[in-house]
Amino acid sequence: MSLLKGTRVTWLGHATVLVQLTNGVNLLIDPFIEHNPKYPKGFKLPEKIDYILLTHAHMDHTADTIPVASKYGSMVVAMVELAGYYASKGVEKTVGINFGGTLELPGVAVTMVEAKHSSSIEEGGQSLYMGEAGGLVLTVENGPVLYHAGDTTVFRDMELIRELYAPQVAMLPIGGHYTMGPKEAALAVRYLEPQLILPVHFGTFPPLTGTPQQLAQLVNDPGIVALVGPGEELKDR
Repeated sequence: MSLLKGTRVTWLGHATVLVQLTNGVNLLIDPFIEHNPKYPKGFKLPEKIDYILLTHAHMDHTADTIPVASKYGSMVVAMVELAGYYASKGVEKTVGINFGGTLELPGVAVTMVEAKHSSSIEEGGQSLYMGEAGGLVLTVENGPVLYHAGDTTVFRDMELIRELYAPQVAMLPIGGHYTMGPKEAALAVRYLEPQLILPVHFGTFPPLTGTPQQLAQLVNDPGIVALVGPGEELKDR
């Protein structure tokens, strides 16, 4: 039985993920393109990006928010403070949500959940607070439930995410240093009980040393860890 049910999930290096729904709606999570060392060379985004979803404000998750939103007329969905920031920068369509809040979009419900991380933007030599960092649960109509954890360490309340939303596909940071590494991610897998894991946020910069292979060695079912490269689409189990 198909897990993804036609939903296309493409990893674009670091934490950037393109989600394409069967109804033609395209969502881009945490756009880091121009200066992303792991962005797949030559990869072209689809002709339309309907929504940009942001987990938090750090540059390696938001650097291309304004260029993409300007080019495609995308709506930016983010924590309220971060959405307000982009509205002040001229992004025409923004929606701010907060933990536990759900935004109903065509073919998908987007829910913001907790993460354990910081969230700020560097501007004019200062670090500007942009609300808290979060994760995103995408409940696709007649499709899978996807969870992008953003930048986080493991935390016990991931069990609540499982209980409330039952994500089937979990996109988990594994690089370490700024987020959880494979050891912590393996515990997150235990809490979340997903059917498929897309490792993200590893190998982009020297401190991010965790690998999908290390994670696969630490989970009960190594086959649930997807070994895909930047620009490759997640395959059904």
